[in-house]
Amino acid sequence: MNSLLRIPYAFAGLVTDAFVKVVPAGKSKFRRGLSSRRGLVARYERWASASRDSARPLVWFHAPSVGEGLQALPVIELVHARRPDAQIAYTFYSPSAEQFARSLKVDFADYLPFDTFDHASAIVAALRPNALVFSKLDIWPALTERAAAGGVHVGVISATLPESSGRRGILARAFLADAYRSIDRVGAIDHKDAERLREQGVRADRISVTGDTRFDQVWTRAQRTASPLVSQLRSSRPTLVAGSTWPSDEEHLLPVWIRIRDKIPDARLIIAPHETSSRHLRPIERWARAHALKLSRLDAADASNADVLLVDRHGILGDLYSLADVAYVGGGFQSAGLHSVLEPAAFGAPVLFGPRNEKSREASKLVQAGGGAVVTGSADLAIRLGDWLGSVAARDAAGAAAREMVQNGLGAAERSFALVTDLLSR
Repeated sequence: MNSLLRIPYAFAGLVTDAFVKVVPAGKSKFRRGLSSRRGLVARYERWASASRDSARPLVWFHAPSVGEGLQALPVIELVHARRPDAQIAYTFYSPSAEQFARSLKVDFADYLPFDTFDHASAIVAALRPNALVFSKLDIWPALTERAAAGGVHVGVISATLPESSGRRGILARAFLADAYRSIDRVGAIDHKDAERLREQGVRADRISVTGDTRFDQVWTRAQRTASPLVSQLRSSRPTLVAGSTWPSDEEHLLPVWIRIRDKIPDARLIIAPHETSSRHLRPIERWARAHALKLSRLDAADASNADVLLVDRHGILGDLYSLADVAYVGGGFQSAGLHSVLEPAAFGAPVLFGPRNEKSREASKLVQAGGGAVVTGSADLAIRLGDWLGSVAARDAAGAAAREMVQNGLGAAERSFALVTDLLSR
């Protein structure tokens, strides 16, 4: 890191450490992210003292949140299956990834400390990794510098750097330039990402295009046997699964659904809002009552017979898409951005989404393939839903195109596993 920037970066680290010590625990994401980091370095050291086997190589994966974790997942599974000699560590940044991290077959999983040089030195010394692998591009300068200085080989899988990314700005590049130069191997999603990473300072001979492991992850999930909960919800009724919806999605979707029901009386809606708080779920329940629709939650005894099935938990949406004749993916009517369109596409469901999808290259691919469509408002949504839910032939053709688009993206997990194997063998 530029020597002039070390002082403000170190000061920012001191401030975050102070917050960790004084902010009381709570349920909010902010408080959980701070309180969970109390005694964090000591947790690394305790695990290393008790469980780090110096005779075995250790590969350390870092993914900030669930989305990046899902990109790392197929590679972690390959390492677990094919390199039983290796230990695996997994770190994350956001509290939203805590439950996901617990589900992984790894030797160690915990939060990543805030990026100070002292923290980085301590945890690298504790874990003694052979390879540090970032998923997507959550590269931290102090951690990368200390790892590289300690002889750890650093890599990135499913690496992407959008043209609009703030990491391309002058200040960010000054902070990250040394970190980029320290990276030994980068597997970029496509050639444009590869070129932008080269411009950031990654050496050209260390970059290859390996693709996006999310395609492998969603495809593998779609091939697995559905859980008993999902299996008992199967129905011959035309079904729309609306996933990760926000109020800005629902203000279009819910009125349109009443019009769809007039044309297709047995149509069924499964809706999984992005937020599952009572504040978000109650308006949907009131809407259903106002229109005499039978609404159930997942655990209700008669859930499979409901006109509207309201999903009140996280972690199940990816499996629920297997029930979809058509899918609607939320986030395209607000600034947070579109959620994953690959999950429903892997099940062969045609996918609808709002207009704010410019950051999703998969959304563009789906539209080009004929497996997805952009809806700009209620009129578009009503027409497209009516076409796909009302015509088996039309939705089967669009669903096949969606599935084929996912199949065409497979192979990134194998190529990324080869990258990790190369880092371990150096």
